[in-house]
Amino acid sequence: MSDGRAELPRVAGAAVLVPVKAFTSAKERLAPLLDAPARARLARTMAERVVAAAAPLPVAVVCDDPVVAAWAAAVGPVVLPEPGGGLDGAVEAGRARLEEAGATEVLVVHADLPRAAGLARLAGYGGITLVPDRRDDGTNVIGLPARAPFRFSYGAGSFERHRFEADRSGLPWRVVREPELEWDVDLPGDVPAELIGLAGDAAGATGPPAG
Repeated sequence: MSDGRAELPRVAGAAVLVPVKAFTSAKERLAPLLDAPARARLARTMAERVVAAAAPLPVAVVCDDPVVAAWAAAVGPVVLPEPGGGLDGAVEAGRARLEEAGATEVLVVHADLPRAAGLARLAGYGGITLVPDRRDDGTNVIGLPARAPFRFSYGAGSFERHRFEADRSGLPWRVVREPELEWDVDLPGDVPAELIGLAGDAAGATGPPAG
């Protein structure tokens, strides 16, 4: 393309959009538990599990980091480089790109869901789906028609803002509460015990987790 953006394959129906922050700067609040290399490994492991949980839907990773872009290209998702703009801007740009490629529905899924599974079952609702974190503070998943009039507003307290936005859209909307999708990782106590060992194991840095 003339603007230097990656050419997307055509998409039919629903697609999953995963915004991924640079692994080296991810999850800094976990510093009391894990050092920087271990946090990077943990971030990558969780992102790999989210991508795997999207099957059989097509996946696009939106990022502004070349290491993340190389990782995504290696594990399979389409890479959407979107430098700058913050999380809201990156997600909006990614949604627009998927719509251009033919997607009629987009599931925006955070990359820090270590227990993510079965994301495709959220597709096909026809309105807006919100999956909060287990504290009813953040929004771990947003599913919506690709052309829905919806403003993303991530950050602390985003679930309440996204509920307001869903109501404002005039579309039907629902809140889905599923333990494996509500569990995200922000604080040391959020890290599942089995991932602490994996993140701390240098040998686990070269590939996806088993299973």
